[in-house]
Amino acid sequence: MAAVENALVSCGCKGIRSCLVCETLSGKRRVENKEQSAQDFTYDPSSGHAVRWTDGGVPQSFPFPGVWLWDDFVSEEEEKDLVNSMDQDPWKESQSGRRKQDFGPKVNFKKQRVRPGTFNGLPAISRKLVLRMSRESLLQGFQPVEQCNLDYNPERGSAIDPHLDDSWLWGERLVTINLLSDTVVTMSLEEGHGDLDQGEVRVRVAFPRRSLLVLQGEARHRWKHAIHRQDIHQRRVCSTYRELSSEFLPGGQQEAMGSQLLDIALSFQGNPI
Repeated sequence: MAAVENALVSCGCKGIRSCLVCETLSGKRRVENKEQSAQDFTYDPSSGHAVRWTDGGVPQSFPFPGVWLWDDFVSEEEEKDLVNSMDQDPWKESQSGRRKQDFGPKVNFKKQRVRPGTFNGLPAISRKLVLRMSRESLLQGFQPVEQCNLDYNPERGSAIDPHLDDSWLWGERLVTINLLSDTVVTMSLEEGHGDLDQGEVRVRVAFPRRSLLVLQGEARHRWKHAIHRQDIHQRRVCSTYRELSSEFLPGGQQEAMGSQLLDIALSFQGNPI
């Protein structure tokens, strides 16, 4: 508990990023993007469509592939064990009021360079989770080479801005486990979509506590994803797992490096770097 309380007095924001801690110190409050021309939808997991009701009460929807939810992926007891294990390790201050723990290689995305560095594997507690994932047909062959734990707290104004994950090193599927509280992942496309050609299109994806979310295809490579400040109501911890791109798999130009990184990752002997 002390570690959580101490985290509320400092931040790791740089550049245009900000959180409630640095905003309070500077006296400048961040204004959330509320684009008036944005068209907002909600993801319906039962149909796989993004849906909304127009002002005239007419339903409107479009297919929204590439999003998959696994409810209750972990039990309440597993959730408690996972968070307790994370809190035994130090959390590092990160951007926009988040804290993080990284288990992965040393990467320079701008120069497209990667090396093991001090990476010594994913954490031991993740072994059974990765095995559970691999038994699901959608995640067949999923071998994560990186795990990033993030800690969100409403008192810090934690958020993550709309972004696309790298696709040079990281592969097709992004897998995230959500712990401690429900939240919403906001998917966005600035240039419109199909008949919705005016302004930004946003799709809100409900992300329940203890569930697992997979992003792939267009949801991974075309639609940006974000967690907005107003969607963090209690402490939220998540773990995101990333697999290698084809360049680092057998037959790829950097197959040898990929093999080395996978051997390290799947030893499950890791500490945060």
